[in-house]
Amino acid sequence: MKKHFAVLCIAVAMCAGSTHSFAQSKNGGWVSLFNGRDLKGWHSFNKTGPVKNWEIENGALVCLGAVKGTDTGGDIVTDKQYDNFELTWEWKIDKGSNSGVLYHVVESPKYEATYVTGPEYQIIDDIGWVPDKLEDWQKTGADYAMHVANGNKKIMPVGQWNTSRIIFNNGHVEHWLNGKKIVEFTAWDADWNKRKAEGKWKDHPEYGMAKTGHIALQDHGHKAYYKNIRIRQL
Repeated sequence: MKKHFAVLCIAVAMCAGSTHSFAQSKNGGWVSLFNGRDLKGWHSFNKTGPVKNWEIENGALVCLGAVKGTDTGGDIVTDKQYDNFELTWEWKIDKGSNSGVLYHVVESPKYEATYVTGPEYQIIDDIGWVPDKLEDWQKTGADYAMHVANGNKKIMPVGQWNTSRIIFNNGHVEHWLNGKKIVEFTAWDADWNKRKAEGKWKDHPEYGMAKTGHIALQDHGHKAYYKNIRIRQL
């Protein structure tokens, strides 16, 4: 009896282990980019040394908005680089704030800003942004200066957490916001090249051309909060 019981236990354990492994392989591959405690895995764009304009508050990575009056000099980027990926994160902003998440960012002394090379998932207070009236391509969820968010966009009020996602897979790009797909396009196709040639990036041939690069969080001179930042390579 004991022998049969032992065999049964081994079989159950093997099945349980098999199921666990299958679940890991099916849902695995996700890597956390922020541990909730410090800036391990991140550094200032084009800089070395301690990061002084971002800090940790209640488990969130917080931009202090130190680069007042500008949009350069305060961005942070991942130590690692990524090509095809799915990136998810949670974020919130203060009233009147502006920030963004970028990818395929190239570090080089010849580039003063992350957005010169890296496409941006725009994050901004659509309603409370004061300096100018926002164009649709400047609003939250847009592929900044290239593709606007569609009618599926539902954003939480300022001060509340949102969930966002970027998928980049061999040029196929999707932006998601709070469970809804709000942007979809193909990088480097005829339409993409036309938008680039006729818009904000017409004098920046380097924009959007890298097929691998860093993930970046933007300091645009305002407070912004990020947490649960995860990525999986595709």
